[in-house]
Amino acid sequence: MKVLFVGGSGNISSACTTRALEKGHDVYHCNRGTRPIPKEVTLVKCDIRNRSGAAAALKGMSFDVVADFLSYTPEHIETILSLFEGHTRQYIFISSASVYNKPPLHHVISESTPLHNPLWKYSSDKILCENMLMDAYRTRGFPVTIVRPAHTYDNGFIPLPFQSASFTIPKRILDGREMFVHGDGQSLWTITHSRDFAVGFVGLFANPNAIAQAYNINSDEVFTWDMIFKMIGDALGKKPNIIHIPSDFVASVNTELGAALLGDKAYSSVFDNYKIKQTVPEFRCVIPFHEGLRESVDWLLADPARQKLDEKLDKDIDEVIAAYKGR
Repeated sequence: MKVLFVGGSGNISSACTTRALEKGHDVYHCNRGTRPIPKEVTLVKCDIRNRSGAAAALKGMSFDVVADFLSYTPEHIETILSLFEGHTRQYIFISSASVYNKPPLHHVISESTPLHNPLWKYSSDKILCENMLMDAYRTRGFPVTIVRPAHTYDNGFIPLPFQSASFTIPKRILDGREMFVHGDGQSLWTITHSRDFAVGFVGLFANPNAIAQAYNINSDEVFTWDMIFKMIGDALGKKPNIIHIPSDFVASVNTELGAALLGDKAYSSVFDNYKIKQTVPEFRCVIPFHEGLRESVDWLLADPARQKLDEKLDKDIDEVIAAYKGR
């Protein structure tokens, strides 16, 4: 099967690329070529944001599956439709589990849960993208499948409330500095290893039952945020110095950090994965979080060059903590 990944070298897409190659697919990446790719992958080098340049690079090419990891806004979807309508048997859009109703309507989230999240622009834009794609299916038969991952991680990623790819918060923990956990730390959160996610994702390829359908692909493991930070501390060998701060207060001090909480992580997220298990019977999550987390932490600690810090995030965290203590 001929498969194109728009993106292909990120957290989730790297694992999906590996899985697709293992399944014997002919894999292409469409990106700017700034990161290494497996030798078995064919690179279509272009900037997908440059519509004319991407059209020239993709001219004459068709695919059984196009999996898009890089579209976030309706403008991006307009480009995708112009490039791939009539040139793929299936287009898979990576949406987000954050699109579901906030505040939650029920403690378990299924694909039938209403989509409504005005609290985070990232999520509201993803909803608009989904609506455009489903309209393209209804009016023109565009063969879309929608996937809604939650918090997914791999080597180099430590699942955190902010910037899981940054080493900023782990460094604070190692240095004994305070880090806040939103709310009382007891909201529930679902975390999925990207290699497990990839089994469900690649299993949707060219599946006729997946057209015009949306899927949660998430682990059945659920933890409180306090538990998550304890396990991160265990993996780092240092007990986190935690302070609990209400999400509303965080948002009043820093709108960017607040949006990521109030639009997503402030609420419990427990997912019904029945639908993906029915469509892709081989899907099941086999990497326990404590093992996957240890693997990721060991990978980061093995090379200081991998430990990327974000000075702005570090400063923002300090400002929120100082404001809360000084209230």
